[in-house]
Amino acid sequence: MNSRLKVREIAEQTGLSTSTVSRVLSGKSNTSAQAKQRVLACAKQQGILSNITDGRLLFNTLTIFAPARAFDLRTDIFYYKVIESIQAAVSGNDVRISCCGIEETDSDAPLFLKKINAPGCEAAILIGIDDPRIHEIAADIGKPCVLINGRDNSMRLDVVSPDHQLIGEFAANYLVEQGHRDILVLMCLRRSTMERRLRGIKDALAQHGIPFDDNLNLVATTGFGAAEAREAISEYLSQSPGPHRPDAMLVGGDFLAMGAMEALRERGLAVPADISIMSMDSINLSDIHDVPLTVVKVPRDDLGREAIRLLQRRITHPDLPPCSVLLNGHLVVRSSVKRLPQRKQAAVVSSRDHGLYE
Repeated sequence: MNSRLKVREIAEQTGLSTSTVSRVLSGKSNTSAQAKQRVLACAKQQGILSNITDGRLLFNTLTIFAPARAFDLRTDIFYYKVIESIQAAVSGNDVRISCCGIEETDSDAPLFLKKINAPGCEAAILIGIDDPRIHEIAADIGKPCVLINGRDNSMRLDVVSPDHQLIGEFAANYLVEQGHRDILVLMCLRRSTMERRLRGIKDALAQHGIPFDDNLNLVATTGFGAAEAREAISEYLSQSPGPHRPDAMLVGGDFLAMGAMEALRERGLAVPADISIMSMDSINLSDIHDVPLTVVKVPRDDLGREAIRLLQRRITHPDLPPCSVLLNGHLVVRSSVKRLPQRKQAAVVSSRDHGLYE
């Protein structure tokens, strides 16, 4: 049956005009919510929702929930760019976007419930929200909802996130492959996503038989700013005599890397001659440092497009189980990592036999 006959059949079954049915299936917004609901329910019953192409979005209003800082380029460039990627993904479609700031944890649940229940919210995207109460409300409401850069432990929401653990593991492996074994990690551990990245780093080093002690090999900050990183690394260097300095730093963001470079420069240390630096970020500043940064690029700009695809999938295939999509990063080699002569590797000790790394 061709699409014109399908439209006529749905119109007959719903009591709506063929033009109304056509507008709904074309993703147009000039129909009532009740009419849209009737058309989509009938289209699902007729088995044609699954044939709707990704280019014809079946929602016209979208609410983005994120920490308030995400809506200001100066306070959170990562999430700001994620929001821009969402806007780019719906461009060319008849979709209106509204935004609501809520905290990552201990969120304002009544505010969230009010906003997501509003008639002007047909679909929702949560960015970096860790509060399980918010996840539960979003799942119970029944509207298409996708969580970006988070984890829904109840497995009821569609989720898209960078594969933080694999990104950390890959970055650490690269440094080891370049001959580095004395590696200092500089990271902000404010969220569980960064803790997973640190877990990947530790796993990679353990596989190479390289010990990792949080007290010796980790400098943790409370934020991602350059000034904070500069202060933290300056303090670390003042307590670490020359022979005990690391030969490489693995840093959880470009601004952190910039602060670390400033601290090294103040000590008369050069990158990469004295210490190599590698970043894990979205190349915010990687190409404008005095020494361009080698980086594992986090797939920030792909998150919005994938979230919109998952929203459309939830509408066209509502009976499919929720899914978690992990996006890989990729390596960009620049000048900040020096290759060291290969040193003899210590044999890896089996944790099964000796109870290590438990």
